[in-house]
Amino acid sequence: MLATVDPLLPLSLLQAVRDVDTPIDQFDAEYVDELRNKRLGLSETVYAQIRRHAEAVSRGQRTPLEESVALARLIGRRPDAEDVFRTAGAYLAREAYLTLSAVTRRLLRLLPSALARPIAYRRASRIAERYLNGRVRRVGGFLHLEVPRSITVDTAPNGIGCTFYESTVRELLRLLVGAIGSVEHTRCTGRGEGACEWRADWRSFDRAAAITRGADNAHGPGGSRGADRSPVN
Repeated sequence: MLATVDPLLPLSLLQAVRDVDTPIDQFDAEYVDELRNKRLGLSETVYAQIRRHAEAVSRGQRTPLEESVALARLIGRRPDAEDVFRTAGAYLAREAYLTLSAVTRRLLRLLPSALARPIAYRRASRIAERYLNGRVRRVGGFLHLEVPRSITVDTAPNGIGCTFYESTVRELLRLLVGAIGSVEHTRCTGRGEGACEWRADWRSFDRAAAITRGADNAHGPGGSRGADRSPVN
């Protein structure tokens, strides 16, 4: 059976390439046409792929896993690969978070920590299953994300590809409950340790981080909307 992923995953990678490659100062902006020949994220190819995957998100049409792996390998050859992977992970987390109902998002910010934490855990579990093909479990004061088949493993030197999932976990939990502690990559397929796994310390967290940074209006680095989202219940 063909392995697939939610189209938001490859869309997050493409969106990150575009965001990182988009000029941020006036000097570069004056040379956009010339930069299109040098920066992949400004190419018509990337724009076309973003549109294609955004439409797949709208239709709820999953895409082949190997297509995302190939895209991750392409990113892994860039000198700024870590920046792109981290940007992509944060983008995916924000888009996935916004699939939650406005009522749920508000409750997570207003309820006491003891009541908000179980809700956040259930939502994080469903998001991980849908968008990362992963599984979340609790062990004491830690959350563990296990991904049996990572799309970024061994796509860049020194485990840089794995920062995609680390960034996703950190940003998702920040949006759900507030700033958390460390996120460690405790097991890695690339090191011959079976499935990849990340451990997030959420024994304590800063609730203000989810409120003061405008979580409900998080549009990603470029302020762009990826596509219509179907809800995660």
